[in-house]
Amino acid sequence: QVQLVESGGGLVQAGGSLSVSCAPSRRASSSYAMGWFRQRPGLEREFVAAISWSGGSTYYADSVKGRFTISKDNARSTVYLQMNSLKAEDTAFYYCAATNRGGSSSIFDRTWEYDYWGQGTQVTVSS
Repeated sequence: QVQLVESGGGLVQAGGSLSVSCAPSRRASSSYAMGWFRQRPGLEREFVAAISWSGGSTYYADSVKGRFTISKDNARSTVYLQMNSLKAEDTAFYYCAATNRGGSSSIFDRTWEYDYWGQGTQVTVSS
C-alpha cells in the first residue's frame, strides 16, 4: 500500500505561479506512473496532468496545456506540478495519484486507472 502526501498548495493571485508536489509517505519504488487531478466545488474530479514512470512521457488537459508542467524525480519518488499563469478557474483541491500498471511509457488520464491517491491540497487563485 502506497500513501501519497501532497504539499505546496496555497493562495496566489491570478497570473501568478505555484508549485505542488507529491511524495509517498515511505520510500517506494519509482516505477509508478503518476498524475494530478483536481476537484472544484460541485464538480467531478477532473484530469490535469500525467507522467509515465520513466518520466519520459507527459500528457495534459487542454485547459492547462502550456501553463502547467508535470515532472518526476525518480530518486525521491516525487512528482511535481508547476503551475504558471494561474487563473481563478484553476481554484480547486488538487490530488496526486499513482499506479504501477502499464509500461515505462504508459500514461493515464482516468481516475479509475489509478490505485493510490493523496489527501489533496487546496489551491486558491484570487482574481
